[in-house]
Amino acid sequence: MRKIFADSGSHLEWNIQDPATPVAEGIIEFHHDLMMVMVFVVVFVGWMLGRILYHFERSRNSLSDGVVHGTVIEIVWTTIPALILMVIAVPSFALLYAVDEVVDPSITLKVIGRQWYWTYEYEGEEGELVFDSYMIPEEELEKGELRLLEVDNRIVLPVETNIRLVVTASDVLHCWTIPSFGVKIDACPGRLNQVNLMIKRPGVFYGQCSELCGVNHGFMPIVVEGVSVEKYIDWRDSNLE
Repeated sequence: MRKIFADSGSHLEWNIQDPATPVAEGIIEFHHDLMMVMVFVVVFVGWMLGRILYHFERSRNSLSDGVVHGTVIEIVWTTIPALILMVIAVPSFALLYAVDEVVDPSITLKVIGRQWYWTYEYEGEEGELVFDSYMIPEEELEKGELRLLEVDNRIVLPVETNIRLVVTASDVLHCWTIPSFGVKIDACPGRLNQVNLMIKRPGVFYGQCSELCGVNHGFMPIVVEGVSVEKYIDWRDSNLE
């Protein structure tokens, strides 16, 4: 039986999957920081609305004082949200730059989306390794394997290594997505998109196509097995022979 780890969606899951790349860690940290800002804004606005409803209820204050606008308050309630957005923008720009940055890669993996499976091409000095990856039907699953998420040929990648993903499609739009990696990149026919990937820990990571690509859209999962560099070299050499 192949090893199964928890880097996949679970029943009634409401939390974010554990990150396995620096980008995924940055996305989760930014999400948590943004939630704190949102909580502050919601509490403050709710408090203001509550005070308005209480103090300006008809039985307490039936006559208006005639004030229809105020220059100072309008400047304040325009400036403060603008400042909040500027504070949020600084870390978001840094994160966007990190997502798009492509470090000098040690491995290039070409990903091709097809109806309805994936093709993977490893390119290197030792030669080219190409294989297709199909979802395993439910009746063929082994004990402990995940329904609609297991594939016959997993991607094997080394940890602590800069990897470049080059993504395209041969027919319609697809989207190569693994939540634990913080990677969601479109596969477009006639176009090459690329993204940098560096897996920080070993494990088995699950994802799915996130583009509505046709009738079998929900049946083209992605499985990446992160291993040590030594195990990756052994796997590659054994498959090139």
